[in-house]
Parts: sequence; C-alpha cells; structure tokens
Amino acid sequence: MTIHYLRLEVALLLKDKVVLVTGASKGIGRALAVGLAADGASVAISFKTDELGAEKTRRIIEQQGRTVLAIQADLAERDQAMEMIEQVVRHFGRIDALVNNAARTRFGPFEEVTEDDWLDVVNTNLKGTFFASKAAVRHMRKSGKGAIVNVSSCAASLMVAFHSVYTMSKGGIEALTRQLAVELAPEVRVNCISPAPTSTERNQQYDPHYDENWGRVIPMRRVAQPEDMVGAVSFLASDRASYITGQVLQVDGGWTLKGHTPDLQQEDFSSDRQRG
Repeated sequence: MTIHYLRLEVALLLKDKVVLVTGASKGIGRALAVGLAADGASVAISFKTDELGAEKTRRIIEQQGRTVLAIQADLAERDQAMEMIEQVVRHFGRIDALVNNAARTRFGPFEEVTEDDWLDVVNTNLKGTFFASKAAVRHMRKSGKGAIVNVSSCAASLMVAFHSVYTMSKGGIEALTRQLAVELAPEVRVNCISPAPTSTERNQQYDPHYDENWGRVIPMRRVAQPEDMVGAVSFLASDRASYITGQVLQVDGGWTLKGHTPDLQQEDFSSDRQRG
C-alpha cells in the first residue's frame, strides 16, 4: 500500500516584499530587520554611526539567504532621510513597507533638559519619521499600495519619570500615525507598535538589573525581548493586515494595564545624554 503525504507549504508573510527598517544596527531594529527577512522580505537597513552593528545585522540576514542593503543616514537631517528612501528604490526598484524604528533618547529630569537634548530627540524621532514617510509614500502611491509601521513606546501612554522629551516625541508619532492613516488611505496603510520595556544593551547601561526590576511590574513577569516585536510588525506590514490602518498596537506583556514602574531615581542616564 502506498501512503501519500500532503505537503503543506507555509506562505511567508512578506514574500517578495521590499522593506526598510531604520535604526537597525542593534536592539529592536536589528531584531525587526532579521525577523522580517525571515518572513520573506528583501530588507534595507539604516544606521547613523554604528557601522559595525549594521554590518553584523547585514551578515545575519545574508546568512538567511535574503537580500539586504545597508544605508548610512542621519534621520535628523531631512535630506538624508529622504535620500535614504531613494537609495532603497534605486537598489530594489520599489519600497513596499517602511518601518520607522530609529530613535534617540535623552532621559533626565525635566528641569535639566537642554535645547540640544530636545532637538536631538525630536529631530530624529519625529522629523526623521515624517520626512522618511513622505519620501516613501510618493513611491508607494505609484505602485498602488504600501505600508508604514511606526515604532512608538508605552511611555506615550504611561507617563514615566525623566522621559519628558522622549514621551513627547513618541506621542507625536502616535498622533502622526492616525493622521497619516486618514490622509493616505486607501493606498497606504499606517500603523504603529508600542513596545514595553525591552531588554537592550542601552537599557542595561541605565540599570544593570533592568530586566529584573522592570520584569517585576509587568503582568507577563518579564521584560520584552527585541524579537517579541517581530510578529506584530511583520503582520502590520503584510497584506494580511490589508484592512487595518491608524492603529497603535501595544506589544507590552500587559504592562499598560497596570502602569507601575520601578523606582527610577537610581538609574544612571548620564551616558545617554553624551552620545554623538
């Protein structure tokens, strides 16, 4: 007797898509770039100064057998943000999805925030997102569809001490997400994820016990890992989410349901405000 097996092939969410992930040299950005490539996308990544980190991301993606392009760009500069998009289109012929992940943080007491702090955070987080999206939309509309996924933060919903400029910028990203969803429909969908406290190298610098301290206040009893963000972004960038726009998805382990934070008085934010 011959037994015939039915072979089921899993369709990759982002098969044949061209996706740009900004700020992909480390942390959440790297996890997103690698994860979206694993879901079938050809990926472009951007970085500001961390060329070695971007090279590591590029190698990981290439080892998966995916195509990747690395672009150096300071997204606080409008012309660089827009030229980054043009480089993607010149290389791949189009751009199907843009993930605005690149961000700056300058944490500290409100009274100590300087104009340089303000400009550094707002120019990258808001200005960069705005003008990169503007450049991408022009190409997406030509092709008849596209998706933008912005990366916010739970800090935009839960007021966290010492995060004034960062919180303001992320709240602006969520408002921009809703605004563009209305203006750009039906061709371009615009959504946003809002990550919980996440285990990254930078957060470990603020607090060597970051994972333990923040994990205690999250219902899932752990902080997020960068890879936890991949599923939500991949879905929102894919055609599976073709009727979803203007949404902010909390990827937070239930944290925003409670809203408690550890005592941040002992965290050392000094290095954060000295970065180039």
